[in-house]
Amino acid sequence: MKSFRCACGNSLYFENSHCLECGRPVGMLPDTRQLTGFDVGGDDYWRVPIAGAETRTAYRPCQNYTQHQVCNWLVHADDPNPYCISCRLTRVIPNLDQPENIQRWYRIEAAKRRLLFTLDGLNLPIVGRDIDPERGLVFELLEGSSSSDEFADTLDCDPPVYTGHAGGVITINIAEADDSSRERMREKMGEAYRTMLGHFRHESGHYYWDRLIAGSPWQAEFRELFGDERVDYNVALAQHHQWGAPADWPTRWISAYASMHPWEDWAETWAHYLHIVDTLETASHMHVQHNLNQPVCLERNPQQNIPEFQSLIKEWDWLSRSLNALNRSLGMPDAYPFTPSRQVLEKLQFIDRLVKADR
Repeated sequence: MKSFRCACGNSLYFENSHCLECGRPVGMLPDTRQLTGFDVGGDDYWRVPIAGAETRTAYRPCQNYTQHQVCNWLVHADDPNPYCISCRLTRVIPNLDQPENIQRWYRIEAAKRRLLFTLDGLNLPIVGRDIDPERGLVFELLEGSSSSDEFADTLDCDPPVYTGHAGGVITINIAEADDSSRERMREKMGEAYRTMLGHFRHESGHYYWDRLIAGSPWQAEFRELFGDERVDYNVALAQHHQWGAPADWPTRWISAYASMHPWEDWAETWAHYLHIVDTLETASHMHVQHNLNQPVCLERNPQQNIPEFQSLIKEWDWLSRSLNALNRSLGMPDAYPFTPSRQVLEKLQFIDRLVKADR
């Protein structure tokens, strides 16, 4: 994530909706990838403050900002869609009759916007259902009953709500937005890491496998590295739940769950690639850089803006160890509790080449 500044010069963060220095409303311009403060005119349109400018591009806030204050992205004034390009990808929202769901919804959408901002910076295709009604990307934020969702102790009543992906539809169990529930599930599943953003990055991996790997020239190499995805998924899932991961999983996979099936190995590794490049971009903007001669910059040209893979990984090794050491000094868990093996690095390099390929 890059850093941002208001028109007044104050530092802004990705989730800001107001500048604490000058009081201007703050919004994201997805077309220019800029977050800044705005002047609101008598016509209620938002415009970037420019001294002496008589005509400036007009925007309006997303309807999910004006009605619910859960979004900070803007829409062009002449766009007939009342929702920003992030919110229009969500077709099912939580039941807002439950007051606690507003905060859950906000947290989920904030994580989704981070995902979309990174995907756009990597110049990856984000195709919604308006363009591709059959396979387009869409999000459903669902809530299970206390007796049926995956966070409950019993799952034998109604069909549970699982966070997952199918045919371009990414489903999120909104209980993931509750830190206590998510942490309880993380411990129950024996996971080293479980976050809202991590879920989005993982599930987006399944979406991009369908978009970029399936039936493409990349598929043969994918099978060499990750395995044959034609292995029965349900059988593999049952075996994983019964026997767990192989004892040697750290030498072959980025996580125990990645050992379950080639699709999950891909999605887990894809998520880690996004972890790496996004965190390194943040470090570059915060002037925390050790081995790289160029900053990591996700600005729609990965070929030029992401260093070659070996340099990238060398920098990540230094930064992740530094982050873990800092967290330990604060009595916190490791920020990145993973050690990529040689085989995992080969898979990450495959994703790096795919992302940098001219599509």
